[in-house]
Amino acid sequence: MSRFKVIISGGGTGGHVFPAIAIADELKSRDIECEILFVGAEGRMEMEKVPAAGYSIEALPVAGFQRRITIKNITFFFKLFSSMIKAHRILKRFKPDVVVGVGGYASGPIIKAASFKNIPSVIQEQNSFPGVTNRILGRSADKICVGYPNMDRFFQKEKIVYTGNPVRSGLSKEGVGKEAYHFFGFTCDRPVILVLGGSLGARGINEGVSAALDLIAKSNVQVLWQTGKFYIEDIKELVSAREDLSNLIITEFISRMDLAYEIADVVISRAGAGTISELSILGKASVLVPSPNVSEDHQTKNAMALVDSNAALMVTDKEAPERVVKEALKIIKDNRLREKLKSGIKAFAKPLAASDIADTIINLVNKPK
Repeated sequence: MSRFKVIISGGGTGGHVFPAIAIADELKSRDIECEILFVGAEGRMEMEKVPAAGYSIEALPVAGFQRRITIKNITFFFKLFSSMIKAHRILKRFKPDVVVGVGGYASGPIIKAASFKNIPSVIQEQNSFPGVTNRILGRSADKICVGYPNMDRFFQKEKIVYTGNPVRSGLSKEGVGKEAYHFFGFTCDRPVILVLGGSLGARGINEGVSAALDLIAKSNVQVLWQTGKFYIEDIKELVSAREDLSNLIITEFISRMDLAYEIADVVISRAGAGTISELSILGKASVLVPSPNVSEDHQTKNAMALVDSNAALMVTDKEAPERVVKEALKIIKDNRLREKLKSGIKAFAKPLAASDIADTIINLVNKPK
């Protein structure tokens, strides 16, 4: 194939950014000449993570529409109009052969601009219940790569490619063993609960673990707790007053997620599509606490897809202070339950997701005009 150009747009959260980078890495790994440009939203995490991964990125001033009455919605339309103009300029200058939207604020303007210019487009829908933006974009997209089956409820069946969701590279480090435990200061003779609240932090999960410190102190487990940057100082202060929590490690951010997953017997986390894909590929028993602050309550729908298949346990955000650690300890103590959850979640794994999405993109570029 001759040289071709790809724009990958979207971001806002790790659940959008890491799959986008995984798709780009897969395209770059092929024996083809491929030039990639990312388009993100001003001030969002993609503006840091994408350059760190070695790719160029341009920013749009677009922001989300608030579902409650707020002054921010006045500026929303101005930012959207400005973003559409800039998106058209980017397309005119870069001249992509295909545009890929992975979700997030920046996907909308660039995909719509591509449709106006008859540039082929692909959207990647990670969730079991798509948001309004992707349902709209799906009408003009040429192909829709989805993370869950039975998505023809929302999109035209002939456009859908069931690929699963790509995950960040280097997560699986099987055989690391003792090195992983030592990295976090744990011993390898006691089970580990991994608590993930995202890079910013998950209030419900953090409150759930904070409320269960007495239970953790009395247990035989070790807990690795990623608090997120918004909560780390308060939690440090809370934990510093305790002398009976040598089995608890708190950190703002986990840089070696490969090692953290390696030692985890149970994972407590939100139910974002990216995290669920990682848990599926690694076969981890989990307690999911869906975020109540996402559009269409899609994390609850993601979690229920697993719960209905005996692939995870779910605790609501409100229930977290009372139940989340108790549910994790229940899994630790019940080997049969733990193995059932591990087996169930593996059925959702799509380890070739990035490769299948790259194939879809390349085939679209090569499609006869």
